[in-house]
Amino acid sequence: MSKSQSANGVRGELAGKAAIVTGSTSGIGLGIARALASAGVNVVLNGFGDAAGIARIRRDLEQSFGISTIYSAADMSMPADIEGMAEAARQTFGKVDILINNAGIQHVEAVETFPPAKWDAIIAINLSAAFHAIRAVAPEMKARKWGRIINIASAHALVASPFKSAYVAAKHGVAGLTKSVALEMAEHGVTVNAICPGYVLTPLVQKQIPETAKARGLTEEQVVRDVLLHAQPTRQFVTTEQIGALTLFLCTAAGASITGAALPIDGGWTAQ
Repeated sequence: MSKSQSANGVRGELAGKAAIVTGSTSGIGLGIARALASAGVNVVLNGFGDAAGIARIRRDLEQSFGISTIYSAADMSMPADIEGMAEAARQTFGKVDILINNAGIQHVEAVETFPPAKWDAIIAINLSAAFHAIRAVAPEMKARKWGRIINIASAHALVASPFKSAYVAAKHGVAGLTKSVALEMAEHGVTVNAICPGYVLTPLVQKQIPETAKARGLTEEQVVRDVLLHAQPTRQFVTTEQIGALTLFLCTAAGASITGAALPIDGGWTAQ
């Protein structure tokens, strides 16, 4: 089968479905939104950015892939905003078939000086937001006997690193949430999985570089070489395209028996 035939098959399978992708105006989330759009999935975008930039993203997806998009400015730390985003998706597309919980923030600092407000924000956006979003869409997925919930966790859902207490705690929590909800949904045609990327050169990771340099007393170049890429035996950053492709596979019928899994895509990091 040629690559184009394979792509057309996935598009035929998923065309017309509707997805919410949180944190999708840049980085991993945008890569996932593009992958879903390429398969004919209508997308609810969410995340930071100026109005003109978000409009460009929407126009690019719609014109490139012939799908429809809407944008939600929902604050992922606010449960009412998350419920409103799900309702906006239903009002526009009639349903939510696919939920990608990707929004996340990070802060790097020693635990004894870690600001409590940063802890609370990281837990709220990286963990609690996924719970609230799942809660908002689970009933309709169960009723239709089909759904895909994919939580973008991290290699830090499987292993720890110093100076990232809140992030590691939140991502471990995402892994546990994934397993629990997968068991609840297993007989309803809904799969629930966590994708656990290693380091991807996204704006979030780029922001970590100077923070980690300060916390560890290194230069930024040393952080990239000796901390980030040192963790990954391939010595290469994972790409957003690779994560988008894995997400798309989990949404297809071929991925229907994969549920409750925490899938590393980390250049071998967690194999060590």
